[in-house]
Amino acid sequence: MKIREIKELQTTDIIKRIGEEEKNLLDLRFSHALKQLTNTAKLNTIKKDVAKMKTIVRQKALAK
Repeated sequence: MKIREIKELQTTDIIKRIGEEEKNLLDLRFSHALKQLTNTAKLNTIKKDVAKMKTIVRQKALAK
């Protein structure tokens, strides 16, 4: 997900999306530990997306 796309979303939508992505990340970590995950690059991608979303939420909070 790109920064531009995240900035267009409402803060509440971003927070919901963060929760979904963190749950997804947890599932991927379990799959990786059990050697069932074939695309391990997905772990880093999701971690970076969550960090981007948290950054945007923080920026919006500071702007208020």
